[in-house]
Amino acid sequence: MTMINAYDSRAINGVAERERALIARRERLLGPAYRLFYANPVHLVRGEGVWLYDPDGNPYLDVYNNVASVGHCHPHVVAALARQASVLNTHTRYLGEGILDYAEKLLGYFPPELSHVMFTCTGSEANDLAYRVARSYTGGTGFIVTRLAYHGVTVAISEMSPSLGNGITLGENVRTVPAPDGYRGGPGVAERFAADVRAAIAEMQAAGITPAALLVDTAFTSDGVFTDPAGFLAPAVEAIREAGGLFIADEVQPGFGRTGDAMWGFSRHGLVPDMVTMGKPMGNGHPIAGMVARPEILARFGERTRYFNTFGGNPVSCAVGQAVLEVIESEGLVENARTTGAYLMDGIRRLAGRFEVIGDVRGAGLMVGVELVADRASKAPGTAAAAALVNGLRERRVLISASGPHANVLKIRPPLVFRPEHADHFLAAMEAVLPSLPRG
Repeated sequence: MTMINAYDSRAINGVAERERALIARRERLLGPAYRLFYANPVHLVRGEGVWLYDPDGNPYLDVYNNVASVGHCHPHVVAALARQASVLNTHTRYLGEGILDYAEKLLGYFPPELSHVMFTCTGSEANDLAYRVARSYTGGTGFIVTRLAYHGVTVAISEMSPSLGNGITLGENVRTVPAPDGYRGGPGVAERFAADVRAAIAEMQAAGITPAALLVDTAFTSDGVFTDPAGFLAPAVEAIREAGGLFIADEVQPGFGRTGDAMWGFSRHGLVPDMVTMGKPMGNGHPIAGMVARPEILARFGERTRYFNTFGGNPVSCAVGQAVLEVIESEGLVENARTTGAYLMDGIRRLAGRFEVIGDVRGAGLMVGVELVADRASKAPGTAAAAALVNGLRERRVLISASGPHANVLKIRPPLVFRPEHADHFLAAMEAVLPSLPRG
């Protein structure tokens, strides 16, 4: 995997002295494992809606941050957090109505077959819990993920997150399959992906491993954003279930209305998962996450295991989660994701008509991938072009990132309050940078 938007401390030209001092302090206090975005790291002090601000008051358009799903510092969410924090914050071993009110509202967005929810603090914890439940229910230990998946940072889940890089060794019972790439792989995405999953199952069984689950981000965000054709996931899910395994839909990135046609990415495929994991956008930046499951699956886990998470499901987090859902409803943000996403993709396709470096534009709602290529005929990845575009946009105070095995796919996933006027701002900046991009 190629990293394109990470700061390199060996190349500090262009970094202002104030930020150099912060970087040095950060390295001294936080150690070497953290990473910064961009060749010229961004220093931020405030956020509002789709905008972030540096210490000098300069605005940066956020076209990347799905965490602040309803906009940075949304006043309704902030008020709910402050109000509950001033009254009570404790854990789930006491009775309280807040967690139940939130659970009822959240479960109302799911198919009726998914009627239990358990709360955690992060998407990593939610996926780790799903991992434990899947193993308990199936008796299996084998998991299938895509080749550049990202599912979290716990020990078990990091071993199912190859996008973390070469420092991560896949778990012995983990198998990877190619992403369902309709651009490079052509038609037949559903059949090809299902065949790859069946091959992974057969390999497991030959090694004496019982399959437990297929775990996928339903927009395949880290793999390069693959959402179409709608329904293509169904044959692969059928394959894992035939083998006695479960389907876990990781909705941390595509969930909460981002795809513009429903609250969840799995809905595009006409599926009811066995478990669904959620995180980041669930609390608009506040650390709340969760796992929704079929009750019969959790029943076996509950018989054998006592589960407790000190902060998972605390009253403040539940108040925040409730407020996020209220904003999504009251501001029509699922519909906005659909209409603004279509407007944005139309604009990028117009640019593709002028700039051959844009090989493919794909996505759903405000989950968009733009694949850059060195050559349209060969589809050779435009990694250098993507690096230049990401950093060129940063210099124009537009924040974005990239994904895919060659880091050549622009990953566009702004807050859901992103409107057509913000899309125009992004498109103008993109148009200004595109002519200067290197080939390759």
